[in-house]
Parts: sequence; C-alpha cells; structure tokens
Amino acid sequence: MVAKKSFFTSSLCDILFVSANLHLVMKNQWQSLIWRQFGGAIDMLDNAIVACPELVWSDRSRNPEYWYVTYHTLFFLDYYLSDSEKDFAPPVPFTLSELDPAGVLPDRVYSREELRAYLAHCRQRCRSRIASLTDEQMALPCGFERRNLSVAELLLYNMRHVQHHAAQLNLMLRQTIDSAPNWVGQTKTPLEGE
Repeated sequence: MVAKKSFFTSSLCDILFVSANLHLVMKNQWQSLIWRQFGGAIDMLDNAIVACPELVWSDRSRNPEYWYVTYHTLFFLDYYLSDSEKDFAPPVPFTLSELDPAGVLPDRVYSREELRAYLAHCRQRCRSRIASLTDEQMALPCGFERRNLSVAELLLYNMRHVQHHAAQLNLMLRQTIDSAPNWVGQTKTPLEGE
C-alpha cells in the first residue's frame, strides 16, 4: 500500500518552493533595475566623452578641465566598486594620485581613447559587481572608512556621483558649443546572464 501525500504536506512544499523562487526572482529584478539605472548613468558619461570636441577636451585654461572631470568620475567609479580602499589599484596608465589630499592633477591630459577604455573597464566591473552581490553582502558595511554606508548604499552613492559629473560635463558642453547628449533613461546593455 502506497502512502499518499497529505494535502498539507504537498501545499507546504509548494509554498516553500514558490517562496524560494520568488525571492530569487525579486533579487534578480533588484539587480537588473539597479544595473539599468547605473548603466544609464555610465552611458550618459560615455555620451558626454564622445560628444566633446577636441578643443574643449584639451583646453587647459578651463577650471575644471573637461578631461579631468571625466577622469575623476571614472577613477572614483572604479574605486568605489572595490571591496575596500586597500584592494584598489587603477589600471595602467592611471595612478592613485587622485587620492592625494593636496588635489594634485595627473601629470598629463588623458586622451579620450584612454578614458573610454577606462570607462569600458568600469562598466564591466560595475555589471559584475551588481550581478554577484548577495543579500547578505549588500547589508554589510562597505570597506571604505570615510563612508559610513552599506555595500548597497555605496552602489547608489557611486551611481549618484557618476550622474552628477555626467550632468556637469553636459552643462560644460552646453556652455561652450550649445549642444549636449540626450538623457539616457536606462542602459540597453543587459546585466550579465540576462
């Protein structure tokens, strides 16, 4: 004689299964929506880099200089995607001079190509970081002593910093050439695995 599953046991298993899958779906939706907005901010920065005429890019008389605002934005985007201050090293040819409290500028103007390559590096790091975070990791304190934030809040802080400077670069373009790239509502680049 085969024992039948009780209605209660079967329903409880179904509820637990649905609950576990719903949590996974919600987590993936959260990661996707954060990426779409963060990626949109990165796309706006990239559009501002592409739209900048060479005369504005390399104009050393501007304060702040266009290329430098771009570099600063990318440096800190990369920096805050790290697990901690101690774990961070920017890719060559960039250095840690941006962390110097004296506010020393890099020793040369970085080219548009160098900074677009840095942007591609940061975009990939950002996608990977968002895709790999667990709920537990998101709630942990970030590894930056100057910031009293969780890992999740540091992501939002970082996104706001990128958007702030993308808007600054667009304003600089409007003031000099009376043109700037359009708003990006969300990135079209999917999160890894989508």
